[in-house]
Amino acid sequence: MTERPKGVNSIVMGPDMPHSWVMRLRLIFAAVVSTLSGCLPLSTYYKTGVPVARLQSDTTACEIRALRDVPVATQIRTTPPRYVPPRKFCKPDGSCITKGGYWIEGEVYSYDANKSLRARANAQCMAAKGYRPVEIPPCPDRIARSVQPAATKTLPALTPNSCVIRNKGGSWQIVTSTP
Repeated sequence: MTERPKGVNSIVMGPDMPHSWVMRLRLIFAAVVSTLSGCLPLSTYYKTGVPVARLQSDTTACEIRALRDVPVATQIRTTPPRYVPPRKFCKPDGSCITKGGYWIEGEVYSYDANKSLRARANAQCMAAKGYRPVEIPPCPDRIARSVQPAATKTLPALTPNSCVIRNKGGSWQIVTSTP
């Protein structure tokens, strides 16, 4: 067994192992993203005059087709292990002690090797149906407060002054403001 600063070896995970802070960082990131989601632009496919229900059904149909044509290809990988070399600790009186090094195991992760190809197949399907990808910026607070809350039912023509208000429950409202 090799010694570690806080524990016996890398088999027993202690509080100083990188896994715990990575998990905390991921949770904090998820909380921040969910809080800021109302401040993010709406990324969607768009075709003026199409009912939102039709957009949703076309999107689902293309996603299913892309998944059928380009299935998930999960790959399992491991990051390389890292060796932390021995450290020398010296006291003010000049006496020193060396603590042995230790290994930090590589992390196992998975990814979908077909993800980008499937996204391209989905985009191609939506383009064949006449849609184009757009990002609609969020409406400023002054506009959001001045508009009667509603959900967009049919996609209006977009202008440089178009913006989106995100509603609770996942719906949204596209507004065209006057400058």
